[in-house]
Amino acid sequence: MSEQLRLYSYWRSSAAYRVRIGLNLKGLHYETLPVHLVRDGGEQHQPDYVAMNPQQLVPTLMHGVRVIRQSLAILEYLDEAWPSPRLLPMTARDRARVRSLAQLVACDIHPLNNLRVLRYFEHTWRVPQSERDDWVKHWIAEGFIAMEALLEGDPATGTYCHGQTPGLADCCLIPQVFNARRFGVDMAAFPTIARIEKACLELPAFSEARPDKQPDAQLQAV
Repeated sequence: MSEQLRLYSYWRSSAAYRVRIGLNLKGLHYETLPVHLVRDGGEQHQPDYVAMNPQQLVPTLMHGVRVIRQSLAILEYLDEAWPSPRLLPMTARDRARVRSLAQLVACDIHPLNNLRVLRYFEHTWRVPQSERDDWVKHWIAEGFIAMEALLEGDPATGTYCHGQTPGLADCCLIPQVFNARRFGVDMAAFPTIARIEKACLELPAFSEARPDKQPDAQLQAV
Protein backbone atom coordinates (compact mmCIF):
# COMPACT_ATOMS: atom_id res chain seq x y z
CA MET A 1 0.00 0.00 0.00
CA SER A 2 2.03 2.91 -1.32
CA GLU A 3 -0.59 5.66 -1.22
CA GLN A 4 0.27 8.70 0.84
CA LEU A 5 -0.88 8.85 4.45
CA ARG A 6 -2.10 12.22 5.70
CA LEU A 7 -3.19 12.78 9.29
CA TYR A 8 -5.43 15.70 10.19
CA SER A 9 -4.31 16.35 13.73
CA TYR A 10 -4.15 18.83 16.58
CA TRP A 11 -1.03 18.79 18.71
CA ARG A 12 -2.86 18.46 22.02
CA SER A 13 -5.66 16.16 20.90
CA SER A 14 -5.30 12.89 22.78
CA ALA A 15 -7.25 11.05 20.06
CA ALA A 16 -4.79 12.28 17.42
CA TYR A 17 -1.93 11.46 19.79
CA ARG A 18 -3.13 7.83 19.86
CA VAL A 19 -2.97 7.61 16.09
CA ARG A 20 0.45 9.24 15.91
CA ILE A 21 1.77 6.55 18.26
CA GLY A 22 0.21 3.81 16.14
CA LEU A 23 1.66 5.20 12.92
CA ASN A 24 5.07 5.45 14.56
CA LEU A 25 4.91 1.91 15.94
CA LYS A 26 4.17 0.71 12.41
CA GLY A 27 7.10 2.73 11.06
CA LEU A 28 4.82 4.52 8.60
CA HIS A 29 5.66 7.87 7.04
CA TYR A 30 2.78 10.33 7.12
CA GLU A 31 2.11 14.00 6.55
CA THR A 32 0.63 15.98 9.44
CA LEU A 33 -2.08 18.48 8.50
CA PRO A 34 -2.79 20.62 11.57
CA VAL A 35 -6.39 21.51 12.45
CA HIS A 36 -6.51 24.18 15.15
CA LEU A 37 -9.44 23.27 17.39
CA VAL A 38 -9.77 26.71 18.99
CA ARG A 39 -8.58 29.45 16.62
CA ASP A 40 -11.36 31.33 14.80
CA GLY A 41 -13.96 29.23 16.54
CA GLY A 42 -12.23 25.99 15.56
CA GLU A 43 -10.93 25.04 12.14
CA GLN A 44 -12.71 21.68 12.44
CA HIS A 45 -15.94 23.60 11.75
CA GLN A 46 -14.77 24.95 8.39
CA PRO A 47 -16.88 23.67 5.46
CA ASP A 48 -14.05 21.79 3.74
CA TYR A 49 -13.25 19.86 6.90
CA VAL A 50 -16.91 19.23 7.74
CA ALA A 51 -17.39 17.74 4.27
CA MET A 52 -14.59 15.27 5.03
CA ASN A 53 -15.50 14.60 8.66
CA PRO A 54 -19.10 15.52 9.54
CA GLN A 55 -18.38 14.92 13.23
CA GLN A 56 -16.01 17.91 13.14
CA LEU A 57 -13.41 16.08 15.20
CA VAL A 58 -9.80 15.03 14.86
CA PRO A 59 -8.14 12.82 13.90
CA THR A 60 -8.98 12.04 10.31
CA LEU A 61 -6.65 9.81 8.32
CA MET A 62 -6.41 9.99 4.56
CA HIS A 63 -4.88 6.95 2.88
CA GLY A 64 -4.79 7.93 -0.75
CA VAL A 65 -8.41 8.79 -1.45
CA ARG A 66 -9.73 6.73 1.45
CA VAL A 67 -10.97 8.61 4.51
CA ILE A 68 -10.87 6.90 7.92
CA ARG A 69 -12.40 8.57 10.97
CA GLN A 70 -12.37 7.76 14.70
CA SER A 71 -9.04 6.98 16.37
CA LEU A 72 -9.75 3.35 17.29
CA ALA A 73 -11.05 2.59 13.81
CA ILE A 74 -7.93 4.21 12.36
CA LEU A 75 -5.64 2.16 14.60
CA GLU A 76 -7.38 -1.09 13.69
CA TYR A 77 -7.23 -0.11 10.01
CA LEU A 78 -3.49 0.36 10.35
CA ASP A 79 -3.19 -3.04 12.01
CA GLU A 80 -5.08 -4.73 9.20
CA ALA A 81 -3.35 -2.85 6.39
CA TRP A 82 0.15 -3.21 7.87
CA PRO A 83 0.01 -6.34 10.07
CA SER A 84 3.54 -6.10 11.44
CA PRO A 85 4.29 -5.13 14.12
CA ARG A 86 0.90 -5.93 15.56
CA LEU A 87 -1.16 -3.55 17.69
CA LEU A 88 -3.59 -6.33 18.61
CA PRO A 89 -2.59 -9.79 19.87
CA MET A 90 -3.10 -13.04 17.97
CA THR A 91 -5.83 -14.73 20.02
CA ALA A 92 -9.45 -13.64 20.33
CA ARG A 93 -9.22 -13.70 24.14
CA ASP A 94 -6.18 -11.44 24.21
CA ARG A 95 -7.62 -9.10 21.58
CA ALA A 96 -10.74 -8.73 23.72
CA ARG A 97 -8.62 -7.80 26.74
CA VAL A 98 -6.63 -5.20 24.81
CA ARG A 99 -9.73 -3.71 23.23
CA SER A 100 -11.44 -3.46 26.62
CA LEU A 101 -8.46 -1.55 28.06
CA ALA A 102 -8.33 0.75 25.03
CA GLN A 103 -12.06 1.41 25.18
CA LEU A 104 -11.92 2.14 28.90
CA VAL A 105 -9.85 5.17 27.93
CA ALA A 106 -11.34 6.07 24.57
CA CYS A 107 -15.01 5.47 25.38
CA ASP A 108 -15.30 6.05 29.14
CA ILE A 109 -12.62 8.52 30.28
CA HIS A 110 -11.79 10.67 27.28
CA PRO A 111 -15.30 11.76 26.17
CA LEU A 112 -15.97 13.32 29.58
CA ASN A 113 -12.94 15.63 29.34
CA ASN A 114 -12.99 16.27 25.60
CA LEU A 115 -12.41 19.87 24.49
CA ARG A 116 -15.94 20.31 23.14
CA VAL A 117 -17.42 19.23 26.50
CA LEU A 118 -15.22 21.67 28.40
CA ARG A 119 -16.02 24.48 25.98
CA TYR A 120 -19.74 23.80 26.41
CA PHE A 121 -19.30 24.04 30.18
CA GLU A 122 -17.43 27.31 29.72
CA HIS A 123 -19.51 29.10 27.10
CA THR A 124 -23.02 27.74 27.68
CA TRP A 125 -23.15 26.98 31.39
CA ARG A 126 -20.45 29.49 32.47
CA VAL A 127 -18.77 26.90 34.68
CA PRO A 128 -15.68 28.44 36.34
CA GLN A 129 -12.24 27.17 35.31
CA SER A 130 -11.55 25.60 38.71
CA GLU A 131 -14.75 23.57 38.54
CA ARG A 132 -14.02 22.46 34.98
CA ASP A 133 -10.57 21.32 36.10
CA ASP A 134 -12.09 19.41 39.03
CA TRP A 135 -14.49 17.69 36.61
CA VAL A 136 -11.60 16.53 34.42
CA LYS A 137 -9.50 15.32 37.36
CA HIS A 138 -12.43 13.45 38.89
CA TRP A 139 -13.29 11.44 35.78
CA ILE A 140 -9.70 10.68 34.87
CA ALA A 141 -9.06 9.44 38.42
CA GLU A 142 -12.24 7.34 38.39
CA GLY A 143 -11.18 5.71 35.14
CA PHE A 144 -7.61 5.21 36.29
CA ILE A 145 -8.77 3.45 39.47
CA ALA A 146 -10.38 0.81 37.25
CA MET A 147 -7.49 0.74 34.78
CA GLU A 148 -4.93 0.32 37.56
CA ALA A 149 -6.88 -2.61 39.03
CA LEU A 150 -7.22 -4.29 35.64
CA LEU A 151 -3.55 -3.91 34.84
CA GLU A 152 -2.05 -4.65 38.26
CA GLY A 153 -4.19 -7.69 38.88
CA ASP A 154 -3.72 -9.49 35.56
CA PRO A 155 -0.75 -11.72 34.72
CA ALA A 156 -1.17 -10.74 31.07
CA THR A 157 0.18 -7.29 31.94
CA GLY A 158 3.88 -7.06 31.21
CA THR A 159 6.21 -4.20 30.51
CA TYR A 160 3.28 -2.73 28.60
CA CYS A 161 -0.47 -3.03 28.99
CA HIS A 162 -0.39 -6.47 27.40
CA GLY A 163 2.82 -8.45 27.48
CA GLN A 164 6.21 -7.26 26.33
CA THR A 165 5.13 -5.46 23.14
CA PRO A 166 3.34 -2.09 23.04
CA GLY A 167 -0.01 -2.12 21.33
CA LEU A 168 -3.47 -0.64 21.02
CA ALA A 169 -4.08 -0.22 24.75
CA ASP A 170 -0.79 1.63 25.21
CA CYS A 171 -1.63 3.90 22.26
CA CYS A 172 -4.74 4.98 24.19
CA LEU A 173 -3.33 5.02 27.72
CA ILE A 174 -0.28 7.23 27.23
CA PRO A 175 -2.16 10.25 25.81
CA GLN A 176 -4.62 10.00 28.70
CA VAL A 177 -1.75 10.03 31.18
CA PHE A 178 -0.51 13.19 29.44
CA ASN A 179 -3.93 14.74 30.10
CA ALA A 180 -3.89 13.51 33.68
CA ARG A 181 -0.55 15.17 34.37
CA ARG A 182 -1.66 18.32 32.58
CA PHE A 183 -4.65 18.65 34.92
CA GLY A 184 -2.74 17.72 38.07
CA VAL A 185 -3.95 14.17 38.73
CA ASP A 186 -1.75 12.53 41.36
CA MET A 187 -0.16 9.67 39.45
CA ALA A 188 1.40 8.25 42.63
CA ALA A 189 -1.97 6.57 43.18
CA PHE A 190 -1.51 4.59 39.94
CA PRO A 191 1.94 2.96 40.05
CA THR A 192 1.29 0.36 37.35
CA ILE A 193 0.02 2.99 34.92
CA ALA A 194 3.01 5.21 35.73
CA ARG A 195 5.41 2.31 35.20
CA ILE A 196 3.90 1.54 31.79
CA GLU A 197 4.01 5.22 30.84
CA LYS A 198 7.72 5.35 31.66
CA ALA A 199 8.45 2.25 29.58
CA CYS A 200 6.46 3.58 26.63
CA LEU A 201 8.03 7.03 26.62
CA GLU A 202 11.47 5.43 26.42
CA LEU A 203 10.50 4.23 22.92
CA PRO A 204 10.92 6.65 19.99
CA ALA A 205 7.47 5.75 18.64
CA PHE A 206 5.91 7.22 21.78
CA SER A 207 8.34 10.05 22.51
CA GLU A 208 8.14 11.40 18.96
CA ALA A 209 4.34 11.40 19.13
CA ARG A 210 4.29 13.66 22.20
CA PRO A 211 2.29 16.88 21.81
CA ASP A 212 5.32 19.16 22.24
CA LYS A 213 7.10 17.37 19.36
CA GLN A 214 4.37 18.13 16.81
CA PRO A 215 4.92 20.64 13.98
CA ASP A 216 2.01 22.80 15.09
CA ALA A 217 2.89 22.80 18.80
CA GLN A 218 5.06 25.93 18.79
CA LEU A 219 2.51 27.85 16.74
CA GLN A 220 -0.37 27.42 19.17
CA ALA A 221 -1.52 29.94 21.72
CA VAL A 222 -3.61 27.27 23.52
